Amino acid sequence: MSKHRFSLLCALTMVAAGIGPMYTPAHAQNDSAPRRSDNADKDRGRDDARDRGRDDDKGHGRDNDHDHHGRPEPIKVKIIGFNDYHGNLQTPGTFGVNTVVPAAQRPAVGGAEYLAAYVARLKAQNVNNVVVGAGDFIGASPLISALFFDEPAVETLNKIGVEFNAVGNHEFDKGSAELRRLQNGGCKTTNGVPDPNSCKGLGSNAAGTFDGARFKWLSANVFETATGRTLLPAYGIKSFQGAKVAFIGMTLKGTPGIVTPTGVAGLEFRDEAQTVNALVPRLRAQGVDANVVLVHQGGFQTSPNVGDINGCDGNLKNADGSDSDIANIVKNLDDAVDLVISGHTHAAYNCSANTVDVKNVNGTAVSTPRPTGLPNRAGRLVPVTSASAFGRLLTDIDITLHPRSHKVLSVSPTNRLVDRTDVAINNMIGADPSVKNVVDGYNALVSPLANKVIGTITTGLPNSANTAGEMPAGSLIADAQLQATQPASLGGAVMAFMNAGGVRNPGFVNAAGIYPYNVTYGNAFTVQPFGNSLVTMTLTAQQLKDFLEQQFTGCMGQTAQRVMQVSNGLKYSWSASAPACSKITNVTLTPTDVTMTPPVVTGPADNIVVNGVVQNPTKTYRVTVNNFMATGGDGFTVLLGGTNSLGGAQDIDALTAYLVGGYKAPKAAYDPTLPAMAIPRITALP
Repeated sequence: MSKHRFSLLCALTMVAAGIGPMYTPAHAQNDSAPRRSDNADKDRGRDDARDRGRDDDKGHGRDNDHDHHGRPEPIKVKIIGFNDYHGNLQTPGTFGVNTVVPAAQRPAVGGAEYLAAYVARLKAQNVNNVVVGAGDFIGASPLISALFFDEPAVETLNKIGVEFNAVGNHEFDKGSAELRRLQNGGCKTTNGVPDPNSCKGLGSNAAGTFDGARFKWLSANVFETATGRTLLPAYGIKSFQGAKVAFIGMTLKGTPGIVTPTGVAGLEFRDEAQTVNALVPRLRAQGVDANVVLVHQGGFQTSPNVGDINGCDGNLKNADGSDSDIANIVKNLDDAVDLVISGHTHAAYNCSANTVDVKNVNGTAVSTPRPTGLPNRAGRLVPVTSASAFGRLLTDIDITLHPRSHKVLSVSPTNRLVDRTDVAINNMIGADPSVKNVVDGYNALVSPLANKVIGTITTGLPNSANTAGEMPAGSLIADAQLQATQPASLGGAVMAFMNAGGVRNPGFVNAAGIYPYNVTYGNAFTVQPFGNSLVTMTLTAQQLKDFLEQQFTGCMGQTAQRVMQVSNGLKYSWSASAPACSKITNVTLTPTDVTMTPPVVTGPADNIVVNGVVQNPTKTYRVTVNNFMATGGDGFTVLLGGTNSLGGAQDIDALTAYLVGGYKAPKAAYDPTLPAMAIPRITALP
């Protein structure tokens, strides 16, 4: 077959539902609420029966490769997937294939130029290829991308070769209009004028411009309430030798609960599985018989495990044996779905025919193959993958399609490290440094601000929680927010709370493990990247107790355990075995002036809750949270009843001021072990 003819057969045929044509005008249509097909499984069964026994057909005009008997060969396609890039243009650090690998032997991973080189290597293995994502490619980004409104993230993803990406919750951090700008291109305006940090154009066609994404964000379950149409295309289709493969992209339906309300204003987020199932008949009518779901929702391998990147320990069930969020989606999917590429949890897993169970046997990783998957509504095991986060991994997926019906015959995924020590990969980057040049260019622009030292710490303050839910990094942040709002003129706060999900990886740590460590503005921004503002409000003692109860699943609509980080002076205990809305046993506030270094106790302890009983339900307290929480984010709807709200500084500014003012040389370093820090602050009881 000629190269020209083969190229025509592999020509890209993509269909975008929601905003009109993507690459070909045929079949492009906006998406309204599609009807669900009760006959989808029956149709698939008939098609499967039709396919059997026809391997010797003559092809009916299709020009596929043939075996030595003249029969058409199966069509082989390579899908390259990843998720939760979060604008990590540079390495997020080291990572191993599992935790058995000693820390010192785990290679540095990730970085945009390395992702691009690995993708190029995988593409070279099969001309039939496509690069896809499962959301959160932007948002919660390091300063190198966030300072420039995530334009660097989009530009590097363009160069990596992404074609389709599901929207994730962080795509909505700045609202749908900003997401559309990142899709379509154009400079960011602030107060009606071009922002000087936009349109640097280091990865666009010309300086002073921003091309926008050359890939398509997909939002099958995100509808505009005003029009009833999807915000962005619901799906994309790519053809390989005449076989159409559909990619349906979605975020979790719970996105409104974890994004600031202004970010999702005017949008409706629908059930994931119902959305997919409704699209199946429409895709089948377009000749699609292979369906891949890109969904920004996930799970975790069940503890204890060694976190092998190709494991599926416990089949992703929750610790209590219940189905994970991703399993609940898959078990309701139409049998026409052949593969699910997931994200959101930042976990690595490979639930497929290539799953391995890995155990630590005397310091050695012992691997046992265990073909698996997650069951769909027909009971068939569907391959489900996730590639950790920050560009640490790529999921290399080989699928085989029937040469006649174009149905999926096999799916073979493997998670692979994006290893920066690979000699051949480094040679590829040396030969084509175009992506590296973009990264280096943005790094040069951001370095003067990113490298500015703002304080010193005596030990690592990670964002990992202890059994009570307390994070060393979270305690520091809560103290910073209390300090910023404690003066009467700035709110008169006596306590502050920080949502755990807003304390980003890795916390305040030195990758080299050497302390004391000088914390830079770039470090701080990585931990607090959202640009949330502080809000101080009045809560009664009863509301305060209800607020603390709402941290736990099942209380007043809470869907997950979300233990908040608390400021100096506040201590409380909670019971793991107590029923929902009755877990908080004791709450004590010891007034503490955190504007002093070290903090100083200024009054006697106030026992707000004793043995589960609120002592003075109507007594009021001034409480600081961020604007995300204040508007009911993370399910904290109790805060909607707060009164006398006063807006404050941005969270990153409060954090910077706290460290610069109190813990930057020549002042003593921040030391969480000092008695004045009153850590621990949260106690978990049986």
